Amino acid sequence: MRFTLPSLIATLLVAALVGCNDKRATAPSDQRSTPEVADSVSPDPVAAKIATSQFAADAETTLPEPSASEAAATSLDRGIETNPFATLQSTAIPVSAQQPSPGERSGEIYAENCMVQYINKVNVPAKAEGTLMELKFEEGDRVSIGDVLAVIDDTAAKLAVELKKAEEKEAELNGENEVNLRDAVNSEKLASAEAKAYEELLRESAIPFWEYEKKRLEAERARLRIELAEMQKKIAEIQYFAKRSEREIAEFELTRRQVTSPSTGFVEARIAQLGEWVQPGSPIATLIQMDRLRVEGDVDVRYDGQILIGTKVQVTIKDSFDEPIKVIDGELGFVSMEIDLNSRLRVWVEVENEMKDGDWLIKPGMHAEIAIQTPGQIL
Repeated sequence: MRFTLPSLIATLLVAALVGCNDKRATAPSDQRSTPEVADSVSPDPVAAKIATSQFAADAETTLPEPSASEAAATSLDRGIETNPFATLQSTAIPVSAQQPSPGERSGEIYAENCMVQYINKVNVPAKAEGTLMELKFEEGDRVSIGDVLAVIDDTAAKLAVELKKAEEKEAELNGENEVNLRDAVNSEKLASAEAKAYEELLRESAIPFWEYEKKRLEAERARLRIELAEMQKKIAEIQYFAKRSEREIAEFELTRRQVTSPSTGFVEARIAQLGEWVQPGSPIATLIQMDRLRVEGDVDVRYDGQILIGTKVQVTIKDSFDEPIKVIDGELGFVSMEIDLNSRLRVWVEVENEMKDGDWLIKPGMHAEIAIQTPGQIL
C-alpha cells in the first residue's frame, strides 16, 4: 500500500478530530465549558465532511515516484535523524600511516640533545700554602705532563731540606762508627787476662777469694760492653735510615711548592694571580684536553635492548649554523644504567679531534648527531 502526502495529512487530521471529541465526551459535567465556548470549539459536521471528502479525493492522486538519487538523499536524512553520530562517521578524516618517532628515522636510532663535551677538564690545584712567586704559563699554552706551571714561595722548604741532609749525614757517620765496639773488645781481652791471672794466684792461695771474684766480674762486664757496642752500632744504622727518610720528606715538601701539569693539554684559563696567597687545593689554572673529545646525548628507554657498548654509530658534528662539518664513524663507549625522569638513557661516543688552519676543528659546546646502527642496518 502506498501513501501520498495529502492522504497522510488527511488521516492525521481526522485522528485529531476524533481525539478531541473523545476527550470532550469523557470530561466531567461540572468542568464542561459554557455553550458559547463549546459551540466555538466543536467542529462543524458539514465542514469536516467536506474536508474529509477533499482529502479523500486528493488521496486518489498519487505523487510521482522519487528518483534513485532523491531516495538515497531521503534515506540519508532519515539515517542522520535516527543516528546523530552518522554525520561524524561520514565526515571522519582518514588516518594516515603511523609516522616514525623523532628518535628513529630510516631504520636508525638517533640520539637526541647531542653535544660535544670535554673528556678531561681539571682545575690544577696548589698543594702547599704560601705566596705565588712565579707563573710560567699563559692562557692557550700547550703543556705536557710534569711541566711546572707555577712556583710557591719555597724558602723555608729549601732550608728544611738542608737541615735534614745534615742530620742524615750525622746519622750515617754514627752508623759507620766502630770505635766503641773495638774499645769494648780490647777492654774485654784485658779483663779476661786479669781474671785468669787472679785465678792462678787463688789456686796458690796468694790472694783472697774476693779479689779473684772481682776480676772475674770485670771480665764479664767487658763482654757485656761488646754486646752493648754492637747494639748501639745497629741503632745508629737504623737512625741513619730514619734521617734519610726525613730528608726525602723535606725534598717532597719542596716539590709541592711547584705546581705541575697532571696531563697533556691546553691552558683554558688562569685563575690565580702572581703574588697571591694560596692554600692547598686553591685552583691555579684550568687545563683541558682537546685532541680527544666526547659526544654525549640521550635515547628513549624503549631502545634499551638495541643499544649496547660497542654498537657501531655515525657521529655528525655541526657548526653554529647547524651545518655538518665532519662525519665520524665510531662505536658507543658508554650506555647509562640509570633511567632519568624523562625515561631517557645517556650515551656517549669518543671522537678524535684535528687541527685545521692552526685551530681545533671540533670544540666543546658544538651540537652533533649520533646515528646508532640497529641490528641488520649498515651505516
